[in-house]
Amino acid sequence: MRLPGSSVRASGGRSAAAALLLSLSVSACSSEDRATSPEEVRELANGAPARKARQEVEAHLRATVRAYDEETPLDLGLVTVNDTCVGGGEKEWFFRTGDDRYRIRCLLHVTAWFGADPARIADVLDGVFTAGDRAASAGAPAASVPFGQGDHHRRLVDYYRGRGPNPTGPDTPEPAQISDTSQTLSWDTVRSSARTPVEEPEACVDDGPPVTRCLREPASTTVAEVRARHGMVFRLDLGNAEYYKVSKGEDPARTG
Repeated sequence: MRLPGSSVRASGGRSAAAALLLSLSVSACSSEDRATSPEEVRELANGAPARKARQEVEAHLRATVRAYDEETPLDLGLVTVNDTCVGGGEKEWFFRTGDDRYRIRCLLHVTAWFGADPARIADVLDGVFTAGDRAASAGAPAASVPFGQGDHHRRLVDYYRGRGPNPTGPDTPEPAQISDTSQTLSWDTVRSSARTPVEEPEACVDDGPPVTRCLREPASTTVAEVRARHGMVFRLDLGNAEYYKVSKGEDPARTG
């Protein structure tokens, strides 16, 4: 037999339980939908997985710079390191960029400037491509020069020796860049009437490790000084290497 008021209490109990479940559901949903706070970004960027990944990737990129300095005729003059960790955004309902899918994402960009004699640019490029061939013969180590003596590169050397036409075609600007998926090597134009020099690095405006880090080595050296010492400048860009990322809902201890 149902006691008086039991249906009211049961109904009230079910309502309370439903409200609790709804509250928990909304809380869980909102934690996935909200943007990562600056405090959480800093905590994740300073965690052991992020530090380990940062050290490994930076060591690899610096080894690549050393390969150019040691294996090619280029003379290293300046290196910059730009390291940035950004937090994920709030839930994107309309214009989706994917920034709402992660809690943190960290990128490392290393750029190096080298000096060379403009009168020997053909020999310098030939030396770069020879170093690439040596690396390929050695199994293409990860930190190495990727540009070998392919047809386009041979014609590029001939062009700078004055033995052939512009490899990019007639009436085209002086070729001053080669690239692959992870590296771009560019240089001052030396044959054009209107010279296009390699630019200076941007000034460090935000240096707050571990979230942002901006290094310039040597700190006082400029690209103009490297050019004045050698005659021309080559620039090596090693891209934006993503070294750490935590998706929303993922345990950061299981990443890296």
